[in-house]
Amino acid sequence: MSQEKDIESRRRFLKAAAGTAAAAVAIGTLPRFARAADLPHVAESDPTAKALGYVEDAGSSKDAKHKPGDTCANCQFYSGGPSGYGPCQLFPGKSVNAKGWCVSHSPKKA
Repeated sequence: MSQEKDIESRRRFLKAAAGTAAAAVAIGTLPRFARAADLPHVAESDPTAKALGYVEDAGSSKDAKHKPGDTCANCQFYSGGPSGYGPCQLFPGKSVNAKGWCVSHSPKKA
């Protein structure tokens, strides 16, 4: 009889542990996704943007370092999608235009 109680106790513990782990994972990931969508956009007038020659539209860049086809979307520092806005490591806490460009552009490695 005591062996049955031990087994039942272990089962309860494992169920509770699994539920707690699932809740912790859900709570830990949800806020991260919510914050990424709420990042403010980098303005071209931002001091860091000015220092890096950031432009919202890569085609409008007059910088000699800009090559046709270079955009934030294909830069290793950009972690957003291919369109719209997304986070950039060079602008912590802000998002950049996927069609934008700056002098620190570094093509993603395949």
